[in-house]
Amino acid sequence: MTSKCPIEARKGALEVLQALRNAGFETYFAGGCVRDRLLSAAPVEYDIATSARPEDIKKIFPKSKSVGEAFGVILVRKNERFYDVATFRSDGEYTDHRHPTDVTFSDAKRDAQRRDFTINGLFEDPIDNEVIDFVGGKDDLDARLIRAIGDPKKRLCEDHLRMLRAVRFASCFSFSIETETAEAIRENAPQLTGISKERIGGEIRRMFSHQNRGVAAWELQYLGLDVSILGEQSILTAPTRVGRLPATSNFPTALAAWAIDRHTSEADLQAIAAHWRKQLLLSNQEYSDLQEILALHTTLGAWETLGIAKKKRLASAERFPCALAILQSEDRPMFVFVKQAIAHLVKTGLSPDPLLRGDDLVELGIPPSEVIGTILEALYDAQLEGGIRNREEAISFAKALVRDIFDDNQQ
Repeated sequence: MTSKCPIEARKGALEVLQALRNAGFETYFAGGCVRDRLLSAAPVEYDIATSARPEDIKKIFPKSKSVGEAFGVILVRKNERFYDVATFRSDGEYTDHRHPTDVTFSDAKRDAQRRDFTINGLFEDPIDNEVIDFVGGKDDLDARLIRAIGDPKKRLCEDHLRMLRAVRFASCFSFSIETETAEAIRENAPQLTGISKERIGGEIRRMFSHQNRGVAAWELQYLGLDVSILGEQSILTAPTRVGRLPATSNFPTALAAWAIDRHTSEADLQAIAAHWRKQLLLSNQEYSDLQEILALHTTLGAWETLGIAKKKRLASAERFPCALAILQSEDRPMFVFVKQAIAHLVKTGLSPDPLLRGDDLVELGIPPSEVIGTILEALYDAQLEGGIRNREEAISFAKALVRDIFDDNQQ
């Protein structure tokens, strides 16, 4: 179910829950929506757990859809929103480290005990305004702890992705990972290689899109998860850049900052980006953005040696603000210096429209060839430098360039 309106989302969830209650079935809100409300957040997604069997749910909601009926999960539509309604269950063995081979429909207590972390094992009775806690989740919320339900080794072995979920919850909520759970993560970290890169990349994307991404990066390294995630040697140096990025920084910017944090200035960052693309299954756009941000950051490091034209070209690049955010995170005085320099460059035109284009050069009698690209590049640099200010000067400059090129070819 997706909705951006917490009030409407809860209203629909209440209607679904009440319909199941009216039919005589024990029913609660479950998991993340309960956790988030206790953390004073307004949930926009609701999972509903019930004693009703899938066939009962479909009778009460004839237009519902089966999305995981073998696991007791039915998708119910209410007020143009969708809700996962799941039958209380106990899980069998997890032979693929992702899904149980079978489930047994059970009761609320056993359903809570098969979940991953205590803070996700809570139920809410919204009618009586009561939280039902079979696993100590309320105490762990108060203590700000991420704790596996039951034996942490067993719980994490059931689904190795839970190791990344623990880090994501800890970083996003500013919680600590309970000692035994953390040790179980560290012990099982190598097993993460058995999880699909798509699922791993999805978790990393969610972590690094959050403003507490620096905490996530540190936890991944501290727990040794970075080895399996990135296919690199573990690094325990604090990831300072990624942790100091502006809160609004996007995912590719965070990845670029983490790559720079993890590797020396002599490293081939473009090769690292290509490797990370495969490891995290980055989209074409994410990979392109990562490449550009790293290249811009490298050029930005030589800012004081650049001419005016190169500075303007750099500052007008689409991903330049991302590279500048990384500079801000690593060298505040240099960041301020560059910002002031850009403010001055803006006054003389940072990225003006070219005075001449390719068609204009053809009209001047220059045959279509690679020469046109060379001339246009030189023309625009001269324009950015302030050497030419209008179309007439640009035409004169272009003709002079052509003469020079032809003279060089004849020699």
